[in-house]
Amino acid sequence: MAKRLKGVILAGGTGSRLYPLTKVTNKHLLPVYDKPMIFYPLETLKRMGCKDIMIVSGREHCGDILNLLGSGRDMGLKLSYEIQDEAGGIAHALGLTEKFVGASNVAVCLGDNIFDDEITTSDMEDFDGGARIFLKEVPDPERFGVATVRKGTTCDVISIEEKPKKPKSNLCVTGLYVYDNKVFNYIKNLTSSDRGELEITDVNNFYVKDRLMSCHFLGSWWSDAGTFESLLKASSLVANKKLCTCPVKKREPLPMVGAQGEFGKTKVSEK
Repeated sequence: MAKRLKGVILAGGTGSRLYPLTKVTNKHLLPVYDKPMIFYPLETLKRMGCKDIMIVSGREHCGDILNLLGSGRDMGLKLSYEIQDEAGGIAHALGLTEKFVGASNVAVCLGDNIFDDEITTSDMEDFDGGARIFLKEVPDPERFGVATVRKGTTCDVISIEEKPKKPKSNLCVTGLYVYDNKVFNYIKNLTSSDRGELEITDVNNFYVKDRLMSCHFLGSWWSDAGTFESLLKASSLVANKKLCTCPVKKREPLPMVGAQGEFGKTKVSEK
């Protein structure tokens, strides 16, 4: 029987690429179409079977996140919060959740990642340890972490490179990861990168080296929302999906109504 799966959302960072929008609020509270950005990773983790979720954020706007989400009861979740006092990288932020995760497995989602694929509990039934990354084919892999999968295998990951100048594949490592609780031992053995941060790619490569890394290929769209361009793209993708599920409708003009007001309204009727 698979271990309990807890969830972690990493919602820290300064959001400098979205300045001045992020001067007064956390990036993850900005709207993506009709919901705050952070609602999307919450829904992703809930579908995967996570009922206990910890949100890690910086101190500047942590109160705003708490005011929005509260205990999580309205969403059928139990939410906890942790503060990352200074920027130390994704792996550093994850390391702060060790006591929360305990003996469980953990699904980690970056707070600005939005997935159209519905990854459910059934997709996680075969996960009994190690790590799992979620891969998407992209036209510009040099912008991301890039995974190489051994030829002739379903998903034997043999390497992950962070933003390579000459990518070995077009398989982007998205911002969703699943780990067993041994991940915290790996994090404790990390050294800081040239950026002065603990890198999640280095954590993933520990699992790759120990032949404990599996993967899941995404079939539909995925986007982060950390720049103006990607925020607009994510909003458009979500809007198109929601609006395209509506029945095709035809608009018929209503006649002018006169003194009782409402001039030139448009009536919507089904075809």
